[in-house]
Amino acid sequence: MTSELKIDPKLLEEFLQMNKNILEAPKLVAAPDEISMEMTPYDVVYTEGKMRLLHFNSDVKKQVKTPLLIAYALINRYHILDIHPQKSWVRNMLEQGLDVYLIDWGTPTKMDRYLGFDDYVNYYMDNCIDFILNESSIENVSLQGYCTGGTLATVYTALHPKKIRNLVLTAPVIDGSKDSTVVANLAKHIDVDMMANVVGNVPPEFMYYVFSILKPFEQGLEKYNQFFKNIHNKEYVENFIRVEKWLSDTPPIPGELYREWVKNVYQDNLLIRNQMNVAGRQVDLKNISMPVFTQVAVGDHLVSPECSMPIHYAVSTDDKTLRIYATGHVGMIASSFSQKKVLPELGLWIKERSEK
Repeated sequence: MTSELKIDPKLLEEFLQMNKNILEAPKLVAAPDEISMEMTPYDVVYTEGKMRLLHFNSDVKKQVKTPLLIAYALINRYHILDIHPQKSWVRNMLEQGLDVYLIDWGTPTKMDRYLGFDDYVNYYMDNCIDFILNESSIENVSLQGYCTGGTLATVYTALHPKKIRNLVLTAPVIDGSKDSTVVANLAKHIDVDMMANVVGNVPPEFMYYVFSILKPFEQGLEKYNQFFKNIHNKEYVENFIRVEKWLSDTPPIPGELYREWVKNVYQDNLLIRNQMNVAGRQVDLKNISMPVFTQVAVGDHLVSPECSMPIHYAVSTDDKTLRIYATGHVGMIASSFSQKKVLPELGLWIKERSEK
């Protein structure tokens, strides 16, 4: 007695089409190193060490005098904020009439292993803001921090409140005790002193390993399955390659900064408790008395919403806004949803609280 093997015709058709798409991919897709990530034109107006301050060009008439300075994260590059003309955070802000600056932290080398919060906050960021204030002949700026850049922006604002008119925090890392992500769990149990002393700067390979275990199925098999299914969709492919190039390009993190970060935010949780010190000065979140806008993503797998939201309740200002969006960490800043929902709300909020 023999059994007959039955194959679902639809599954067979999908299998054959997928194989055809895979074979055609080399002819249809440019290699990541062939893609230029530079989108919106800018001028490098200030440099210090490896850091650059970018000032973006715009043909749109400025609607407010108060500039917006964006402090990007320490992981990967700032390009995710300007990843595609139709999904660019920077371009949208410019089109809303804002004057936009951005800090590119650059690529730390071995000689930078001892740079810490003091260097990044009280020197790099403070010097950038002083430059902008002098150029614009104003007293303060709007400051936005994304992810770990949100933590730096929070610390800076608590230490230099008079220089900040509005504070925008996008998925900031604030309360490590409430962060349940893979990143946070690793940070809470790592011997960060040994790592900083032995390895020095945190190498990109370590960060790639961390990213690979965040969502192994979604970020592995399923991601590439969707890519090959959409291989003939030019816009989809272009955006996919740009994001892949962004993901595969992360600079080292200075060892001392990483040590301070893990201890102050994740292990000892000093920041949210107003017990963190930078260069001998207490970081008191009650000093943040200007308008604050906190943006949180429900599906954030890098920074738990519960980790970001406590800043809303820790600051002393009465003019504070908390928005929770049905998207993810990257989707909040580089997606069609971001363009239609997140950015219009933010642009209006900033303009209403800026010098005309």
